[in-house]
Amino acid sequence: MSTVRVMGLIAAGAAATSLALSAVPAQAASSYVALGDSYSSGTGTRDYINDGTQCLRSTKAYPSLIAAAKGYSLNFRACSGATIPDVTNTQLSALSASTTHVSISIGGNDAGFADVLTECAMPGWASNCNGAINTAQSYITNTLPGRLSTLYTSIRSKAPNARVVVVGYPRIFMGEDCNAFTWFSPSEQSRLNQTADLINSKTSAAAAAKGFSFANPTSRFVGHAVCDSPEWLNGLSNPIVESYHPNVAGHRDGYTPTVSTPLTGSTVKVNGKVARAADASAERLAARQRTYAGQDASITPKQFRVPDLTTAAVKAAAARAGVNLNSRASIDAADRVWSQRQAVSNN
Repeated sequence: MSTVRVMGLIAAGAAATSLALSAVPAQAASSYVALGDSYSSGTGTRDYINDGTQCLRSTKAYPSLIAAAKGYSLNFRACSGATIPDVTNTQLSALSASTTHVSISIGGNDAGFADVLTECAMPGWASNCNGAINTAQSYITNTLPGRLSTLYTSIRSKAPNARVVVVGYPRIFMGEDCNAFTWFSPSEQSRLNQTADLINSKTSAAAAAKGFSFANPTSRFVGHAVCDSPEWLNGLSNPIVESYHPNVAGHRDGYTPTVSTPLTGSTVKVNGKVARAADASAERLAARQRTYAGQDASITPKQFRVPDLTTAAVKAAAARAGVNLNSRASIDAADRVWSQRQAVSNN
């Protein structure tokens, strides 16, 4: 065979190979959609992307850290204040058949966690903490499971090929209240922690029923509650919106390894390289979320409120309890008495 003939065959073969390779699409980055509320958005980390919303999304939150570590393309839809209807109406549109990974924390706002914490932070003689907790627990037991089931069905329908991880809530308290302007008694803290356990139990069961994984942060946060050292959860903070949410360490060392294991199949440990990569993604994440700003504007922010002892209702309660509002000692002494009564009445 002539040299010209051989070279022609080689060239033709190379061209065919080139066409075949060009016809194979490049492997797309894994598509990760982070859904949910403030415990997923990163509220509490004090550093938020400029996306034109009040969602308080942070590159220091676990979705951003996991995406940076794994090279996932993140659509960061989680938003502070979100409830189940908010997720349904404003976040699920981000899902598709090409979505490979989904995480979601939801239910706390539906159960009124911020309002319950606000009630229980008041002195015992001026509040009905047990009543607020009872109402929340009733909702979690009787109403939340059905609403979660409907939501999870929608997630699976819209993202049929995704690995879905449902994320729980940590216990906030450790039995002592070290903040100067709150009055959480030990028994109240215990019941509030039990409420976190209850929502995790109901959420885990609803997730399992749909074949989703559940990431429970409870054990990892033991020893790192409000007033522990070190805290992974903020106590009463300034600005107030940061209060009773995971801080930077909570997302880095608490949530990221907890969620990444079932979500990615391996445990992400955040080092300097991962943290820098996450921070560098801020503008990219913000630009993507700005396209949803109109939808996110419909979400009502929900936050803890500092106890206000100057209202007419509190003054009337103080008069009934014989409390001198000008004396912190009088306020605290009456709080101990009433908190003990409430603890007994709940047993």
